[in-house]
Amino acid sequence: MPGRRDDLTRLRAALTAFFALDGFVFAGWVVRIPAIKEQTGASASALGLALLGVSAGAVVTMTLTGRLVRRYDSHRVTVACAVLLCLSIALPPLTHSALALGAVLLVFGSAYGGINVAFNSAAVDLVAELRRPIMPSFHAAFSLGGMVGAGLGGLVAGSLSPTRHLLALTVTGLLVTLVAGRVLLRIEPLAPAERTAEEEGAAEKEGAGRRPDRRTRRLVVTFGLIALCTAYGEGAMADWGALHLEQDLDASPGLAAAGYSCFALAMTVGRLTGTTLLERLGRTATVVAGGTTAVAGMLTGALAPSVWAALFGFAITGLGLANIFPVAIERAGALGGPSGVATASTLGYGGMLLGPPAIGFMADWFSLPAALTSVAFLAAVAVLVAVATRRATVPA
Repeated sequence: MPGRRDDLTRLRAALTAFFALDGFVFAGWVVRIPAIKEQTGASASALGLALLGVSAGAVVTMTLTGRLVRRYDSHRVTVACAVLLCLSIALPPLTHSALALGAVLLVFGSAYGGINVAFNSAAVDLVAELRRPIMPSFHAAFSLGGMVGAGLGGLVAGSLSPTRHLLALTVTGLLVTLVAGRVLLRIEPLAPAERTAEEEGAAEKEGAGRRPDRRTRRLVVTFGLIALCTAYGEGAMADWGALHLEQDLDASPGLAAAGYSCFALAMTVGRLTGTTLLERLGRTATVVAGGTTAVAGMLTGALAPSVWAALFGFAITGLGLANIFPVAIERAGALGGPSGVATASTLGYGGMLLGPPAIGFMADWFSLPAALTSVAFLAAVAVLVAVATRRATVPA
């Protein structure tokens, strides 16, 4: 029906805007990490522990957001978390110690984790409604937002203080939330509309809907493990990529910020072509090809002796990782609903929880380039898991 199609089109546009906003705000923060590190006087390991606040807040919130989505719907939770995300991004430049930085990043991470579960849940419902594997297109918007955020951050890194830069992100983010949020809140969420009255009552009583069977739970955890291995890589590039270029390869602050831009641009390109790739190759082949590419790219990016070779490696890594995380989250959500998204997201961002302190300590023990090779190792693990479970997963 025309009215239904119009609602789905507006829903897709609003969700795309929130994915892009999430990437834009997050990238704006990560390109200022070197400046915040200098401001707080933190060592590599202390900075790693402070950055743990983002992942810890995200993982803790993700375990709760699935229930909130069931109770209040994914659209309202998305808008509420977007407001908190935009407000909290202004806090890191106000800190002057690693401990204070970790505390405010805990708030930022909570908003980041909540919005990821909420809008991924809404996107999974839309994918099911349209019956096309369009999930990578939403994550392409996230990567595009990250590319723009990192690019603008690199342009202003030498002339604008972190305080003014991140405050500008707050204002911009709240304006986007106002526009996209009004659209999102006017559209009836898809999942509740598809439930019967009896199913709705059961979901309300149980808080998370019907409990999936053991095989389904195992598959959701499997997809979560694949997401973990790749989220580790995304987190490493966000938190340590610019520092590697600036500290180990003597790049300027602006050029160092371009490292994440190259990574995000490559991910955007990979995800924009993700739907076609999935339709032609299927999910398992897409994950295997992407993981193998990421291994080669990250080894190049971490061990290259020049800035430009490292930037090339970062781009290849982004191209390889592009569609693995969206595939994992979409499959988990299709199997387990918001609870499946929450479980896979929690495991996935557990990779980000593990990444910052692990790379920080390995950088202190060995070197930052050596620590970054762990990204290649975990990408290889994701490939092996996908191959080992190819017959147990839902057919592509």
